[in-house]
Amino acid sequence: MARKVRTFSPYVIASLFFCAALYHHFLRHAFSVFSSWPSPTITSTATVNSAANYAIQENLTRAAAAYSPHDTAPLPAPSPSSLPPLPPPPISTTGILLPDWEVLVIVSPETPPSNLDGYLCLFETNETSPARFSGMLQFPDRATFSCLLPVRARRRRLPFRQPVLLKSPDNPPERQPTAPPLLRWSYLVYDSLTTEDDVVLFVKGVNIRQGTNREPSEFRCVFGDDVANGVKTTVTTSMQEVFRCKRPEPTAVSSVGGETNPNPMKISLEIVGENRVVPSVAYYTPPRKLESKNRKSLLCASTMVYDVSKFLREWVLYHSRIGVEKFLLYDNGSDDDLGRVVDELVKEDFDINTYSWRWPKTQEAGFSHSALYAKDVCTWMMYLDVDEFVYSPCWKNLSEPSKSLLHPHLISPNSSSSSSGQISISCYEFGPSDQRVHPVTGVTQGYNCRRRYENRHKSIVLLDAIDGSLLNVIHHFKLRAGYRTRKLSTKVMVVNHYKYQAWPEFKAKFRRRVSAYVLDWTKKLNPNSNDRTPGLGFEAVEPQGWPRMFCEVRDNKLRDLVLKWFGIKLDHGIRMTWQR
Repeated sequence: MARKVRTFSPYVIASLFFCAALYHHFLRHAFSVFSSWPSPTITSTATVNSAANYAIQENLTRAAAAYSPHDTAPLPAPSPSSLPPLPPPPISTTGILLPDWEVLVIVSPETPPSNLDGYLCLFETNETSPARFSGMLQFPDRATFSCLLPVRARRRRLPFRQPVLLKSPDNPPERQPTAPPLLRWSYLVYDSLTTEDDVVLFVKGVNIRQGTNREPSEFRCVFGDDVANGVKTTVTTSMQEVFRCKRPEPTAVSSVGGETNPNPMKISLEIVGENRVVPSVAYYTPPRKLESKNRKSLLCASTMVYDVSKFLREWVLYHSRIGVEKFLLYDNGSDDDLGRVVDELVKEDFDINTYSWRWPKTQEAGFSHSALYAKDVCTWMMYLDVDEFVYSPCWKNLSEPSKSLLHPHLISPNSSSSSSGQISISCYEFGPSDQRVHPVTGVTQGYNCRRRYENRHKSIVLLDAIDGSLLNVIHHFKLRAGYRTRKLSTKVMVVNHYKYQAWPEFKAKFRRRVSAYVLDWTKKLNPNSNDRTPGLGFEAVEPQGWPRMFCEVRDNKLRDLVLKWFGIKLDHGIRMTWQR
């Protein structure tokens, strides 16, 4: 039986050809439209896969929904405002846990923030806390922010995790599955200083016992982020928090900060026997030194400061009039508008420089840093605090100060007969002197009652005489062979230390002190330290009779002299030069 052959009418055949042509038109048109759309912008490797895939799938879905085979006009590109916003790229940061649950967030020099306001810290518990701008670290410049670790986050099992710095909690950047742990402020390479001959690292948590230092042979300096393949050099000195090491050969590392390598290079300290490297936020930079527009100064003053704006002007004006030519302030994290006060003084032609030194309990290391940093622009350096004033009873009959009053004690280092490398000056400690608030005329006028006997001392040091280890005990340095320390009698010179001020002022620094010997006054450690206040105890509670404490001798010598030198007579009384 013959098979019947099915035939199609001309109408059906024409319909099939029309459908094939229409399908071909759709494919060609869809391809041309899709290829003409701009590709999604990817600004962070952390969001490449998720952000790109999301954008492509969203675009394809909208294209299919918008297409109609009867349309002949080109498909419009989707409006950017109609798409869900992509997560912003994360800001590269490093977080350090400081005392009192403060987290210092350091922004990487490769990803500076667009501005300094309105940031939040997002923690692993999905809690946020405000991130306050906390100054710039130098060499290289890095913005820092301060935020508090939320209470719930403190209860989590260690280690605490790094927060994410963000602008809005509504659209956070994509987080890593497991954030790196927070660094500890007590175990950290926190700064470095390159000289013409070597590199100096400032490291916490290695030489942890006072007076006991590990051998330099136990360490190596490591240059580069890749520890395994980084360049390593020998350590030549290990003293307190200061480690000096040899610079790497120029051929071993690419140029630092130059055109061939604009990104800075990390530097850290390897503990060889333990096969580990101390975490670091320090960088290897070209040799750097304190800049000066003027000639080399005979006498400079260096101090570490925290919230001293109300005292700074009096301290600078007084010491500049008796011979200090340049001031170097190591800012320990002030948030009382210190920069504004410094700028005002600079505009009045005072030579003041500020170095950001954010690290708790590192006063000795800061002074070691200054001894190198200022060596080319300062011959002698005076180390004292902003509540301390150098004074000589021999000046009592002078009608006005002179910028050479301190110079007779600074023997020229070029003198062949000189072996004096350091001058030691005893301190008198003044009490509240019946003051209940900060005296508006200044500390030299408001406090005039002190303890009978001197306690501690401060120093003026010849920078060229300092030992290469940079060893110091707060206010005096170990000297090189051939130099000696000369102690002055209190009849020749003394430091008035306005240590115990009106209670509101003293309470403000109860917990936050830069001193290295009492870590936290609320803890019963080192109870007999001279840093502690007799009768104060371990809480910031005003002791009974505080306004009259430490008052054994009424001493008006400096007060009367300063009034004569700096007092301005007015119709309604006297105003001091530094009063605003």
